[in-house]
Amino acid sequence: MTKKILVLKIGTSTLTGGGHYIRRGKLEDMAQQLIVLQKEYDILIVSSGAVAAAKQTIKWAGGNTNSMPHKQALAAIGQPFLMNRYQDVFNDFNLNIAQCLLTYYDVDNNTARQNILNTLHVLWQHNYIPIINENDTVATDEIKFGDNDKLAATVAVLVQAHLIILASDIDGLFDADPKVNKNATLITHVNNMDTIHINVGHTLSSQGTGGMQSKIIAATICMANNIPLWIVNGQKDNFILHAINGTMPCTKFY
Repeated sequence: MTKKILVLKIGTSTLTGGGHYIRRGKLEDMAQQLIVLQKEYDILIVSSGAVAAAKQTIKWAGGNTNSMPHKQALAAIGQPFLMNRYQDVFNDFNLNIAQCLLTYYDVDNNTARQNILNTLHVLWQHNYIPIINENDTVATDEIKFGDNDKLAATVAVLVQAHLIILASDIDGLFDADPKVNKNATLITHVNNMDTIHINVGHTLSSQGTGGMQSKIIAATICMANNIPLWIVNGQKDNFILHAINGTMPCTKFY
């Protein structure tokens, strides 16, 4: 029987717990959940963390550390290390992984898009979990997704996912920034993006580039293609299973 497709986006803040180093414990937490989920889902992970992995292993001094070439070099150094961390942990749980690096051009090109789909389906047939990241070595402004939230949404549309979960460092989308407003209220369900922009206003961008604003963009892409998207607190244990079982708060876009 054909399984449903689950896209799981894991950000750097989830992998590091808000710190500077990728945590083995969080990868183990994910692996334990994926064993359960594989019974029902073909799983695809979109993972950040390559630059953080590089910074964990090397110390560079001098030069413009915020320049695009510098960031691309760090991504190139960190990507193998990041995948090794996944492989080391997931192997302990008998989970197979495969790496796929994409740019916006790949998904926008008909031939490349079909090749991506063919590869993913063969991997799933052989019980492998594809781990996707942007190909930062070649991706410049004109072919970049911009962040992995948009990449995850684009891939979810490509594979016609049944569900996409974006792991965040908070419980979901609030009507104000919960980091500065203790009275902020979690918005649990969204079916009208216009309402969100009215309710949240400028607090979207206050949560940082690649933060909640990028998740709203990803949700807009998915809602336009009838794909449910959930924002879940990835720093909590068993966050995927708890969200799917309805036993933890999160924001669900339909």
